Amino acid sequence: MNPTPYRFAVEAYGAAGVDAEAALATLAATPLSLQCWQGDDVGGFERPGATLGGGGIQVTGRYPGKARTLEELRLDLDEALRLIPGRQRVNLHAIYGDFGGRKVERNEVAPEHFAGWIDWAKSRGLGLDFNPTFFSHPLADDGFTLSHRDASVRRFWIEHAVACRRVGAAIGLALGKTVVTNLWIPDGCKDLPADRKGPRERLAQSLDLVFREAVDPRHQLDALESKLFGIGAESYTVGSHEFYLGYAALHQKLICLDLGHFHPTESVADKVSSVLLFVPGLLLHLSRGVRWDSDHVVLLDEPTRAVLEEVVRGGFLGRTHIGLDYFDGSINRVASWVIGCRNAQKALLAALLEPSAELRRLEDEGDLAARLALTEESKTLPLGSVWDEHCRRHGAPADRTWYPEILRYERDVLKSRG
Repeated sequence: MNPTPYRFAVEAYGAAGVDAEAALATLAATPLSLQCWQGDDVGGFERPGATLGGGGIQVTGRYPGKARTLEELRLDLDEALRLIPGRQRVNLHAIYGDFGGRKVERNEVAPEHFAGWIDWAKSRGLGLDFNPTFFSHPLADDGFTLSHRDASVRRFWIEHAVACRRVGAAIGLALGKTVVTNLWIPDGCKDLPADRKGPRERLAQSLDLVFREAVDPRHQLDALESKLFGIGAESYTVGSHEFYLGYAALHQKLICLDLGHFHPTESVADKVSSVLLFVPGLLLHLSRGVRWDSDHVVLLDEPTRAVLEEVVRGGFLGRTHIGLDYFDGSINRVASWVIGCRNAQKALLAALLEPSAELRRLEDEGDLAARLALTEESKTLPLGSVWDEHCRRHGAPADRTWYPEILRYERDVLKSRG
């Protein structure tokens, strides 16, 4: 057994009944999906110079060096992935296709527009995930898409979602890795609506049409993402958690839980075991809301650790897909990817290293004081030494050694972008 600190960590965890080697093996086999939109502030490449518009979301900050082209975005992702241990995935939005400078309407996106992404991912052994884009478009300017009163507007967005499912399935087939295609819409009202039911009835009807075409689940899985509120949709969100949970349970779709999409006093961790009793799988969007869904970089904090602890404790890891969902334009964007992903991995590793079997035994025996003591004492076990070993095995820099690479990349690459 190689480095001495890791040997001591193995012994310390072993004394608590935890197999550190098994935890490392599971961590290595669990990819996280990096959000492509962190690299360019959710602008996409649908049209030159595009910026995020509408949808109740916004990016703050003007840190220099954001990606301006597909080539720059992939270059930045390569740099981030080099500094993150293990093999991950990349999550795409529909506006990140290679449109060749031509105007391609959202309802016309096709697998050919993502052939470059497929080739890029294949050459690196990566998986991809996908999302329809229901914002930054004239037909979303009034805040409604799949639940719109106008049937022609609804039809446009239904066609967009159908096209995106086909893109997701084609990517999954080409890569031999299942794609999760996640559907989120911004629909909602700034002030209290007189009719809450009508938009939700229209949304349900639209979703029925979106999902009417069967897709091979080996290639693509559908997920539905709720939101509590957004800017311009503070009082009413059509696609609430309750709406999507009911729809997903009825139609056996994945449910997406975004850590920034619930009230600050809600525990997303507490939802995990409930929803997975009724839906086939879970998509986690790890994010960090500060007072609102502000999508800050993921920390190794209690909400992140708690939700991954529940996934591991319940034996749900095989039914859970984990992605990142934040966009911070105020700091180095490549560093944002690296910091958030490494923190998410550490949180998952901590969950895998928890003496959960012993905790359950103590709970079953009614010794709750011992359960509490072990829960707290396990927090000081040498997680860092196991993490360092994970980095070493995957050829990634350890903590406190990777940031100089960010500074070098900023000096040599990002600063030239102006």
